[in-house]
Amino acid sequence: MQHTIHQSLTGKKSAGHKSFAVLVDPDKVNPQRIDQLCRLSTDAAVDYILLGGSLVVSSHLDDVVRQLKHQTDIPVILFPGSPSQISPSADALLYLSLISGRNPELLIGQHVVSAPAVRKSGLEIIPTGYMLIDGGAPTTVSYISNSSPIPADKHEIAICTAMAGEMLGLKVIYMDAGSGARKAIPEEMIGAVSAHVSIPLIIGGGITDPEKAYRNCQAGADLIVVGNAIEKDPVLISEMSAAVHQVSVGERI
Repeated sequence: MQHTIHQSLTGKKSAGHKSFAVLVDPDKVNPQRIDQLCRLSTDAAVDYILLGGSLVVSSHLDDVVRQLKHQTDIPVILFPGSPSQISPSADALLYLSLISGRNPELLIGQHVVSAPAVRKSGLEIIPTGYMLIDGGAPTTVSYISNSSPIPADKHEIAICTAMAGEMLGLKVIYMDAGSGARKAIPEEMIGAVSAHVSIPLIIGGGITDPEKAYRNCQAGADLIVVGNAIEKDPVLISEMSAAVHQVSVGERI
């Protein structure tokens, strides 16, 4: 099995290059919307498209992946909210383990159930330490996961959780304030975690403007993921991508 997406993430981190991903919820797009997102993302040199949601009540996940792959060369990475959100047409799968919570189903239980289908899919599997951070409001992911987020001011908990994930062999850390978050993850927490892990650090949730994306990258984020803000205003794709890619090599706040 090839590992091109993980190699891309680690290669960009090593080179100090920041990346930007558009998060697409299959429940909230139609063919026309997908065409628009692909056109804007291609023009803005978006690095990755993440696809998934906490629920995904529609049955056209594979159709959405196929249309994305047809319309753009940008890699499509599955960001599943459940084991059923698998499409072999995608490029890779973030195999999420909710290491910030204490729900055994999301630490290993669902992985056991989904393992045969995931292996059969032929997807590039990226073991991912998923950390839910308090964004100032209850979110869909906190409700669905039945898990309390890490308080935004408890940097030491986030640091130790990320360190444990890396030492357990996870390949990336994904810190998420969740869909509908009122506040993005503080730069201070991002910087603290980034200083203590060597694997790629993904940041998402509550990022509503290019300035926030830029500052998160300065703090140490390697990949910025934006979904809700783009659902409301797709034109933000260009501004967000430009802000992320402006962060120079080695620049830190």
